[in-house]
Amino acid sequence: MRTGFKALLIALAAGLFVPAVMVAQMPKDQAGAKGSTAPFDPHDLSGMWDFFNRTPGQGIYATPSKDHPPFTAWAQARYDEAKPGYGPKAQPGGNDPILQCDPSGIPRIMFFPQPHEIVQLPDRMFMFFEREHAFRQIWTDGRPHPKDPEPTWMGDSIGHWEGDTFIVDTIGFNDKSWLDFYGDPHSDQLHLTERYKRVDHDTLTMQLVVDDPKAYTKTWVGDTKIFKLLSGKDAAMEELFCVYSEENAFTNRIRMPAAGKK
Repeated sequence: MRTGFKALLIALAAGLFVPAVMVAQMPKDQAGAKGSTAPFDPHDLSGMWDFFNRTPGQGIYATPSKDHPPFTAWAQARYDEAKPGYGPKAQPGGNDPILQCDPSGIPRIMFFPQPHEIVQLPDRMFMFFEREHAFRQIWTDGRPHPKDPEPTWMGDSIGHWEGDTFIVDTIGFNDKSWLDFYGDPHSDQLHLTERYKRVDHDTLTMQLVVDDPKAYTKTWVGDTKIFKLLSGKDAAMEELFCVYSEENAFTNRIRMPAAGKK
């Protein structure tokens, strides 16, 4: 794992976040406030992209948006029981699924400080994630969703273009993962829409729309997330499987001391 990522994970384990004002004060080349003027194809999203909160206007880290619609009673009970391993609600020895090396799922895996790579083929698009070495496939050949999809961690995804915006429509989730680092739940009725747009050579934006009537009383429209294109030596993924013995050792070595526990 990269040294910078280790430091970030330690900070997250202690429940610390980089304030937006500090991000805004970063030099423009670090903050990514100004995109490249190099030519690009808006319908080509291929490349290795990095989310991490380095861009002004990124919104709160690791959640679709700072505020969400009111929970249903089912979701409120789930949220009250959630004890995340990272972030402002972090608790050592909690019940965060990722502490057991369960898959992070979509969209949570998008919010980790590790890159993901998009690969486009004629009939589908792949997203490969450094985190967990997970991947998802998004069908672009015009097929519909299965009538009764088997519930999975990543769901069943189909995509199409509307102008220069790539729309990803996903259903067929299980209810075992969380939407974010706060423990915001979702049910197996989750219908997730992602809207991607390459606004310049180095910048990809994404907006999430969460429609889950079992969990939220209204549709949750997220703020715009910004991903920056990695290049050169930075455009590489490290081995980052989730191994329970290593995850447990990290809890004992980092999370517990950060929370004042032995």
